Formats: sequence, structure tokens, C-alpha cells
Amino acid sequence: MRVELTDVAKGRRDLALPPTSLVYRTGHATLAIAETEQRPTVLGLIASGRMRPDAGTVRVDGARASRALRHRTALIDAPDVSDPPPNVSTAGMVGEELMFAGRLADPLSARRWLDEHDLRALARVPIGDVTATDRVRLMLELAALRPGIEGLVLVSPDRHGGDPHAWWQLANEFADRGHAVLVIAGQAAANLITDTAESSSPRRRPHPSGIRLRGARPKAVR
Repeated sequence: MRVELTDVAKGRRDLALPPTSLVYRTGHATLAIAETEQRPTVLGLIASGRMRPDAGTVRVDGARASRALRHRTALIDAPDVSDPPPNVSTAGMVGEELMFAGRLADPLSARRWLDEHDLRALARVPIGDVTATDRVRLMLELAALRPGIEGLVLVSPDRHGGDPHAWWQLANEFADRGHAVLVIAGQAAANLITDTAESSSPRRRPHPSGIRLRGARPKAVR
């Protein structure tokens, strides 16, 4: 799968999202830069087929995106859209995600799934208290279970703190497993990843798609 966004924009005077172009595709992890409170989520919604841009185009495998894009991609941890309530237990969150994946979702099944991934110690921990690396790993693994999912769109993992290299490594691991991975993060995290990657192989080097700020606060997306 190849998803291409060309000059997509959203909101009055493009404040919710200025014109942005990027490509993410199967077998690769792509890093997109978006800042302010709303822009990462808006970009994630558009890139995963859950929101239409006010300008620009979204194409999948060369054709204009249809509703099918939404069913082929998972929007992961987007603030106020797909992030779990911070006080829900990790086991509770796992159970809900297992339900979305069409699997047994009772508490025992959730604990067994955590056992399989060496994360049983987190079962009773509120998801809001889970470290950034474990949180991202959990959510990527659970999203990948959903039938028909080819693309993983991870929104603002840097807001949880921790080392950006850890979630970027996870993004690449899931790309290696055959997914098209898009990670949307802030400029500071992107700088850390890019600086470290300068001496790495081209396969692991991120190619950020930047959204440059204009000094104005975005209005609510309608």
C-alpha cells in the first residue's frame, strides 16, 4: 500500500493544518512533523482516511482515496480521538482493543495477551502511567491485530516523554513486519531522531515531512 498526501490542508486560512505533502508505504516508516495541539491529530485523521481535507488530494496506490482507506489503516493514540482514557487499566484497554480485533476480550484473554508479550506486570497499571515505549508497543501490537489493517498511523508519541529513538525503532520494526507506518511527531523529537540517523543506513534514516508554523493558533476543526 502507498498513501500519498499532496498539499492537504484543513480549516479557515489553513490554520488547522497548513498545506502538507507526504508519502507512507508498505515496508517503510515515515516521520511527519506537526506541532500545536490540534495539527498532529488533524493530519492523522486525514492520512488514515477519517477526515476529508479542505484542499489537496489523498491517493492510495495511485487512485483517489475512498472510504476503504479508513478500513485499511489504524489511527493510533490520537489525542481526543483514539487515545484511551488515562485512568483505565492496561488490561482493560487491551480487552477493548482485542474486541475491535474480533478476538476474545474478557479479562482472562487480556491478561493472557499481556503474558504473551511479557507485559503482565502492567495489567493493573493505568494506561496513563505506562512508559512511552511500552505504551507505543502495546498500541502498535493491538492495532496490527485488526483484520485488514495495512497502515499504522501513530500520533504524537513524543507527548508521553521518554526517548524518541525507542518509538522510532518500534515504528521500523512494524514496517519490517509488512506495515505502512506513519509517525506524526514534533520538531524536537524529529531533530533527535534525524541527528542520530545521520550515520545510520539509509533504510533507517527518517525523511520528515515538515509543517512550518505561522505563529497563529489553530481554530477548532469543524
